[in-house]
Amino acid sequence: MSVRRGEERANAGGGGVARRTVTRSAVMLAAGALLGGGAVGTARAGQSEPERAQSERERARAWVTPRLPAPSGPHPIGATTLYLVDPDRSDPWEPGIGVRELMLTVVYPARAVPGRPVARQMTEAAAALFAQIDAAVHHLPTSGVNWAAITTHAHLDAPAREVPGPVILYSPGGGDPRTLGTGLAEELASHGAVVVALDHPGDASEVDFPVTRPGRPDRVRTTVLRADPRNDPGLFRTMIGTRIADIRFVLGQLAVLAAGGNPDAAGRALPPGLGRALDLRRTGVYGHSAGGTAAAQALFEDPRIRAAADLEGYLDHPGPAPGRPGELFPVARYGVDRPLLLLGSAGFPHRGELARSWSAVRARSGGRVHRAEIAGAAHWVFTDYAALAPQLQAAGLMAADDRRALVGPIGPAESVPLVRGWVRSFFARQLPRR
Repeated sequence: MSVRRGEERANAGGGGVARRTVTRSAVMLAAGALLGGGAVGTARAGQSEPERAQSERERARAWVTPRLPAPSGPHPIGATTLYLVDPDRSDPWEPGIGVRELMLTVVYPARAVPGRPVARQMTEAAAALFAQIDAAVHHLPTSGVNWAAITTHAHLDAPAREVPGPVILYSPGGGDPRTLGTGLAEELASHGAVVVALDHPGDASEVDFPVTRPGRPDRVRTTVLRADPRNDPGLFRTMIGTRIADIRFVLGQLAVLAAGGNPDAAGRALPPGLGRALDLRRTGVYGHSAGGTAAAQALFEDPRIRAAADLEGYLDHPGPAPGRPGELFPVARYGVDRPLLLLGSAGFPHRGELARSWSAVRARSGGRVHRAEIAGAAHWVFTDYAALAPQLQAAGLMAADDRRALVGPIGPAESVPLVRGWVRSFFARQLPRR
């Protein structure tokens, strides 16, 4: 979701995969967009600035704007963003930035929403880059879709419902922004949870910050990934280690918020009652692909986390050579003493590789691990693509083969409730009201 505060904007959501590859050409296109290049088409020669702006508005109105499915819970929801800075860590991807920065979206049950505008899934700046970077990776249309116009069901900075609810963190997949996890976050929040979606800058395709800072002169930061992390053991280790450290840092900042403080590094005001909506005794984490890996390992490492859900993330490192298994993460070597959900898709082409580490953690966890699989689905069914890709195909903007490779042949009327139901019911059981 995008959240505007005065003239500041910040994006939100989540989803992705550790096997994602961002091509050099896609990143070059993204750089062109940042410099004012053709993110939404090129203007005709001789147009004045007002004429060019009008042409862009007309083009955007003619484009398709997909819809996100509404949440099913009884509570209206609000959304806000947090900008965090960890002064004790250097950024692992671009050391020149000097510190580790994070962008979060908090989606929560709202007390009242009248008069509060509805959030967009992405900011305009993030959407322009999404149409280049993410579209190139996933064979999405680079034109004909008004990504910036996709609305959510959350109201910006609405007062929070001051009933302490479970706090559930979300880590998207490798290379993906948090915006791609909007639908599931809203579903959980509509049923009483406070969901905190993380971007992992440098890894995420695009992150829109509210401010610039020394070492990062641009508001929007793009991914540094140029190859598949599963083909580079060192890169994969850095990715997962950074995500776990990000999750653990965020848990500490949420404690500041729950105690009445404001951890936002830009000092921006927070929605009334937000801190009192957090019950940190009921904290969970879920993630997709690389985010699922990080969620499971964070559960193993951090006792503040009471339950975790891994949505098709490996629990082992890449092997030293093709066909040779890699080292298991400690969570798979030793098992867990708290609940862990492993949720996969029948159409994931690397199910065999996944099975080794998933079987290992189940065998060592004394029945605390539950495993399930969604038939007719593919890897990105756990993200907003489950709803968006079929709409793009129906509009003639996405090939059927590309849609099937992304989310499988399953339709959103079936896949969206299945994914939401599995994750929602798991956390409802494991993080009950005390």
